[in-house]
Amino acid sequence: MPRILIIEDDNEVREYLESVLSRAGYEVQSASNGKEGVQLFQADPADLVVTDIIMPEKDGIEAIMDLRRANSELKVIAISGGGRAEPENYLHSARLLGANRTMKKPFTNQEMLEAIADLLGGGGRGRGVRQ
Repeated sequence: MPRILIIEDDNEVREYLESVLSRAGYEVQSASNGKEGVQLFQADPADLVVTDIIMPEKDGIEAIMDLRRANSELKVIAISGGGRAEPENYLHSARLLGANRTMKKPFTNQEMLEAIADLLGGGGRGRGVRQ
């Protein structure tokens, strides 16, 4: 079963993603900021990381760079609703620094599940997806 790490400081968004991905058959771990997420990944690597960009402690851009140094093959989806700038600005930076996909909040369950399935090479959702 593919393992996904969610790094998101907004409790509601994090819990929502945990629920959607767990129901789709993925093993899910989560962290509330980039620093915690990188530490969790180093202790127990995931197959794919979904990370927010604007977060305390360590933002998503820094987390992506650290995760890429730890595993250059890791699949990463960066998500953002923006901040002081438009989300596209942050997401463009994330793409340049190693995110495989970027998604502007809000996104649908289907959009997230399709992006994950595509990156993990399964073409399907959750159960039965193999690397």
